[in-house]
Amino acid sequence: MKPYTTFEEIWNKCDSLSPAEKEEIKLKVDLIGKLIEAREERHLTQQELAEMCGVKQPFISRLERGNIDPQLTTMIKVLKPLGYKLAVISEFEEIVNKTFV
Repeated sequence: MKPYTTFEEIWNKCDSLSPAEKEEIKLKVDLIGKLIEAREERHLTQQELAEMCGVKQPFISRLERGNIDPQLTTMIKVLKPLGYKLAVISEFEEIVNKTFV
């Protein structure tokens, strides 16, 4: 028996979540990951980002930890100073982009 299990193994065996719930979690993880990556690439602290987008630093912290579900308008406000925007793309476009990137 292995002494540890990877997150991916646990995730793939998880029967307590529906496919829709898993998709929602994946979307949040991807979005939060991109937010943190973009902030760190620009060498910004949470405080600096908060000041740039008009929110308080604890909000950025809770957002990065995944403790809140912000409104779309707030998410747009946070992403804009980082040079990102929210977009809706079809699943087909997503597959094409992943295939040719």
